[in-house]
Amino acid sequence: MRQPPKYAVGVVRDVPNLLTVLRLFAVPVMVLCLIWDAGEEASLRWIAFAVFIAAAFTDWLDGYLARRWDVVSSFGKLADPLADKALVLGGLAVLAYREEIPWWPLIVIAIREAAVTLGRLAVAKDVVIPASLGGKAKTALQVIALFLLLMPAGADWVDGAGWWVLVASVVVAVGTGIDYAWRIVRILRTQPSRPDAADAPVTSAEAG
Repeated sequence: MRQPPKYAVGVVRDVPNLLTVLRLFAVPVMVLCLIWDAGEEASLRWIAFAVFIAAAFTDWLDGYLARRWDVVSSFGKLADPLADKALVLGGLAVLAYREEIPWWPLIVIAIREAAVTLGRLAVAKDVVIPASLGGKAKTALQVIALFLLLMPAGADWVDGAGWWVLVASVVVAVGTGIDYAWRIVRILRTQPSRPDAADAPVTSAEAG
């Protein structure tokens, strides 16, 4: 694992977390631009589209830097998926409000994400659960879907492709949500009989 230069250790340790925080701040900017655009797909739609792309890029970049410099933190493991959820749900909420997509994908994903977040918090004191491969695939599909659906002046086939990618992401979200529920129940069941669980390495469950 490549380490950052010694003179920069104190600075780079916080860079991935800073990118995560910036992604959280990007969500209201994107949402407001989409609302104020009022369906005209003018300059504000392009700004929202650009903000979304930048925010999605920071999702990849903060994870890459954290792994490359070996500065993965408990804050990052918890806050990074929360920032992803805020970005996706914010984009879907505006698209549903503007009747560009039906409401049901947003509702299903929102329920799944709320359950996952509550599950994370239920064990956060003893175990930090990072994103699983399935969770990352779900997020990737959602980002691709939003990229296509938010694209200003997109052709009909672009919107159609975005819709079907979104449907696929809902299927993956439900599947990984069920898997997550099973894993979190197993963790909760073992905690009473394992008073030293807080000192054990986090290997039992990963979900996103």
